[in-house]
Amino acid sequence: MTPPSENPDRAPICVAALYQFARFADFAALRLPLLALCEEEGIKGTLLLAAEGINGTIAGSHEGIARVLAHVRALPGCADVDVKLSGADEMPFHRMKVRLKREIVTMGQPDIDPLSIVGTYVEPQDWNALIADPDTIVIDTRNDYEVAVGTFAGAIDPRTATFRDFPEWFRAERDKLLAARGDSGKPPKVAMFCTGGIRCEKSTAFLKQEGVEDVFHLKGGILKYLETVPEEESLWQGECFVFDQRVTIGHGLVQGSHALCHACRRPVNAQDQSSPLYEEGVSCPACHHERSDEQRASYRERHRQEALAAERGELHVGAVRRAGSETEPDAG
Repeated sequence: MTPPSENPDRAPICVAALYQFARFADFAALRLPLLALCEEEGIKGTLLLAAEGINGTIAGSHEGIARVLAHVRALPGCADVDVKLSGADEMPFHRMKVRLKREIVTMGQPDIDPLSIVGTYVEPQDWNALIADPDTIVIDTRNDYEVAVGTFAGAIDPRTATFRDFPEWFRAERDKLLAARGDSGKPPKVAMFCTGGIRCEKSTAFLKQEGVEDVFHLKGGILKYLETVPEEESLWQGECFVFDQRVTIGHGLVQGSHALCHACRRPVNAQDQSSPLYEEGVSCPACHHERSDEQRASYRERHRQEALAAERGELHVGAVRRAGSETEPDAG
């Protein structure tokens, strides 16, 4: 069973974001036993398996999550799997998926191996001092729609649409970024952060491979920071996007104020929810101009059918299909 400190009794549903870089000789053989256990325990969410390890976010009962985590810890190289637990009042996923992938977080740099080289981990309680240092450049490695919801004060936004864009962005901006000099006159330290830590495992390994020496990243990511650093001491601004139906969370990992546009999958803040261009299940101000009247009519009918199915206690096929096309989990 999971230790009590990893199993907080905060809400009826336990949400576990996890990842571990490991070397799986036959990762495909791990899929069916893991899927069977999740289904047996009533767990829902998505887990990704690749030769480089495991990544995903799942939700269910506290006991069920504990059993699945025990199974994951028994996998080769996963005894110390990184797990962030939070709570939800309702199940944030529609179904359970265990997928086989080339990478557990897609960067598209096949030579990167976080098990061989990685940046220096910084505990959440030490993060404020690092990013407040004038000799530190702080980079948010997440995608543009995530950064728009919230970030650390003073962090650089690469404005990337996907994590695969990050290497190209860094190589284009490298000289300008590293030309900065603080009071020490030395090249700046680079501190990076992401949702749960997994993207920084690769982004710090990438920078180290590119010859950058002083590279740091937030251990446990934003999720651990919001969980452990008191709000009155926090340098975080806004909310944090998460890859499930809660959409965003805030300090203490409480559910945030954003909704999810089911047309474009972008988070929608409270102000945009009051816009005439926002229609639940149909459109938001960010995507209204990207869709035709015919598409919006189709979304409107789909949303109506889903609402009717929910009244009957059923899951409409459209919701299941959308669940299958959601953004891949980023436990980090």
